[in-house]
Amino acid sequence: QVQLVESGGGLVQPGGSLSLSCAASGFPFIYAMTWYRQAPGKEREPVALIDDMSYNPFYADSVKGRFTISRDNDKSMLYLQMNNLQPDDTAVYYCNVAPAVMKELGFTSWGQGTQVTVSS
Repeated sequence: QVQLVESGGGLVQPGGSLSLSCAASGFPFIYAMTWYRQAPGKEREPVALIDDMSYNPFYADSVKGRFTISRDNDKSMLYLQMNNLQPDDTAVYYCNVAPAVMKELGFTSWGQGTQVTVSS
């Protein structure tokens, strides 16, 4: 069965950094992958996307220049390096296949997410 296990979140001061990891299993790690986040009272939104060969990563405007997405296909791992974190980045972060893949394949599984809190 599909399993997505996110880790690496925590409490950090504004301007700080965190590195998130996601261990994926139960499906071939060949699809475009995405980091999503859900802030309190808001809908879950994609923030960074990477295709199967790590070409042309895509970032939401709100994180562009601060976040870096990467993947290790051999280990079925997805990563998100987050620098210069700001209070607006506070959210639960999730990994999953890209939205278009999710729709095409009917993915419904989500991991537990990892909480990122940016506060002084």
